[in-house]
Amino acid sequence: MTMDGTRVATVLHALSDPGRIRLLTHLMEGEHRVRDLTEHLHLAQSTVSAHLACLRDCGLVTSRPEGRASWYSIVASDEVATLLDAATSLAARVDGDATHAHEGA
Repeated sequence: MTMDGTRVATVLHALSDPGRIRLLTHLMEGEHRVRDLTEHLHLAQSTVSAHLACLRDCGLVTSRPEGRASWYSIVASDEVATLLDAATSLAARVDGDATHAHEGA
């Protein structure tokens, strides 16, 4: 399998904001409307909408219209969960390595 560096960078950029990560983590529980997400995450509606647009544009999130509302869900929840778990492990490892590097200085 060949890697499309631009596509990977787009997905990683979408995951580069803590608010989008919180939003994705919340969407792992199931579909939500923007209204639900603003209440649960204590973020402004405009912020949630902007984050969802970014996540939708890169293909991580999809929406389903129902009446006047749209319901948002993760496109590939298993893969997103795996990616977030790997990023969490890597962040802990990098933090640990950075701590050890400073101890020797």
